[in-house]
Amino acid sequence: MGEVVYILCALTSLACAVLLVRSYLANRSPLLLWSSVCFVGLFINNVLLVIDVVLTKDEVNLLLARDLTNLASVSALVIGLVWSTR
Repeated sequence: MGEVVYILCALTSLACAVLLVRSYLANRSPLLLWSSVCFVGLFINNVLLVIDVVLTKDEVNLLLARDLTNLASVSALVIGLVWSTR
């Protein structure tokens, strides 16, 4: 059952990323750009989670890669929020 949840989380983050990118292309708002970058990174993070936990089980440990993509994604959103308040 956990595998289904991981896949649904990846699909949800992909849907959010696609909607944010479409909205950014229509409006060209910098905050939408940073939010898009964040959700693309979160999608990559979720895909790495599915690969790590579901596909490879204990053969490969992608924890460092998952943590780095998560850090980069959230950092991009924080940078975007800080720059948009100035």
